[in-house]
Amino acid sequence: MRAWSPVEIPTLPVSGPEVSLHDTSTGGRLTSAPVDAARMYVCGITPYDATHIGHANTYLAFDLLNRAWRSAGRTVRFVQNVTDVDDPLLERADKVGVDWVELAERETELFRQDMQALRILPPDALVGAVESIPLVIDLIQRLDAAGAIYRVEDDLYYSVAADPAFGAESHYDRDTMLRFFGERGGDPERDGKKDPLDPVVWRGERPGEPAWDSPFGRGRPGWHIECAAIALEHLGTTFDVQGGGSDLVFPHHEMCAGHAQVAAGEPFARIYSHAGMVGYGGEKMSKSLGNLVFVSALRNSDIDPMAVRLTLLRHHYRTDWEWTDEQLFAAVDDLATWRRAFSLGAGAPAAPVVTEVLAALGDDLDAPRAVAAIDAWAKATLGTDGLADTSDPEAAATLLPVLDAALGLAV
Repeated sequence: MRAWSPVEIPTLPVSGPEVSLHDTSTGGRLTSAPVDAARMYVCGITPYDATHIGHANTYLAFDLLNRAWRSAGRTVRFVQNVTDVDDPLLERADKVGVDWVELAERETELFRQDMQALRILPPDALVGAVESIPLVIDLIQRLDAAGAIYRVEDDLYYSVAADPAFGAESHYDRDTMLRFFGERGGDPERDGKKDPLDPVVWRGERPGEPAWDSPFGRGRPGWHIECAAIALEHLGTTFDVQGGGSDLVFPHHEMCAGHAQVAAGEPFARIYSHAGMVGYGGEKMSKSLGNLVFVSALRNSDIDPMAVRLTLLRHHYRTDWEWTDEQLFAAVDDLATWRRAFSLGAGAPAAPVVTEVLAALGDDLDAPRAVAAIDAWAKATLGTDGLADTSDPEAAATLLPVLDAALGLAV
């Protein structure tokens, strides 16, 4: 599956610091200083609808990590999936009377356009669930050889008891796990399972649903096994960061880790990093509530995508927050102010701002702190608190590449 077109990143004359990130599994900070290429897997979309601001918030967070690694002089290997066959997609296609393949292709293309507009760096490998079915089959066979697979009627399940480290990523108690498992695509009430938390890895063929041949009978992959198989194939074990929204902590990332660790005998990822949830109208954005703000709708209403990106950057990636139109319109005004300041060429001293921006992003991707440094520079340059400071004749030329490379803003 093709990704979107790459974004040209300026080469900076200075290096950023090594990146420290909050790790969900330990609850603390870990410094990511890979010996060779930094390896990152970020869980992608299920393409049954357009990209909304919650998606954009997550993908921007890990775009900042990608950029911070590069600023620190690291090469990056970034992999992302697209779950182009799964229950939500099939249900949506049936409801609107559209072929599920057509729906998946259409929404995946819209996702590419949205990511391109927001200047998200593309993955080195964008891999669909359908094309990864051979990888899934191989991983299931490895798990079966380890004694971790059993059958319930036509479906295959993975036994969470096979991984001694089960629960070490999320640290949730069993009641919380059961609640989230039921709310997030699991089937804890199904008869015949060894443990209510065991996830399906191969769903046997149902009438009217797509299915593929396998040694276990015709069917299709489960959700968690898809990401585990793709990550193992393209990144190997113990890669640097497993990323996604905080709603993926359990069951998705816990199950992915279990699948990989039982099959490979090594840790799945070094750091588990999660972006906060974005709300709208007092609730988390979700399809079921109908309170989604779509990136494409904003683009089609002549909103500068950089204003959307700046709105997201003003919130720390791990926080939960609420989108409002007022924040977006403030970002439009802020960009206009920044552009006036940059148009002068000269401005307030730029070197301390460069240092602060790169340091902020190395410090658990603190984009609000980085943006505040640019705000202060623009304010000083334009003299909004008094006399304008244009003591640095090369200020704009120094700062613009940093905004581009580190924050992804084309100003």
